[in-house]
Amino acid sequence: MSKLYLHHVLLAVDDLERARQFYTNVLEMEEIDRPAFHYPGIWYRIGDGHQQLHLLVRSDATLRREKWIDFDDVHFALRVESYRETLAWLGGKGFRDDLPDDDFRKMKLRSKSVAGYAQIYIIDPDRNIIEFNCETID
Repeated sequence: MSKLYLHHVLLAVDDLERARQFYTNVLEMEEIDRPAFHYPGIWYRIGDGHQQLHLLVRSDATLRREKWIDFDDVHFALRVESYRETLAWLGGKGFRDDLPDDDFRKMKLRSKSVAGYAQIYIIDPDRNIIEFNCETID
């Protein structure tokens, strides 16, 4: 068998344009071409392009609805270089760790995670959890 690598993560969203605003303008991901599937969606390139994020809208899709950030719930992680630079970047987009738990711009921080690297958690407008795991704390 050939070597395995992660190709894509698929997330369900309720409102495609709201999701596009978040992933394109907030996270600054690059939208890529998508085949003409029978349901609406968007694809994004992650990193060197071998990994992708796929968003889809379906009436019966699984959504987190009333849930907020939970470190142990289903999520995907993006690897970044610097914890401090990522905090500053997210802060510039309105994310803070001192907001109420039910605020969409709330960050949860683990600068000293058991995983061995610093982590920052946020949610998208559909409450999908996104982890940033950081190579360095600087």
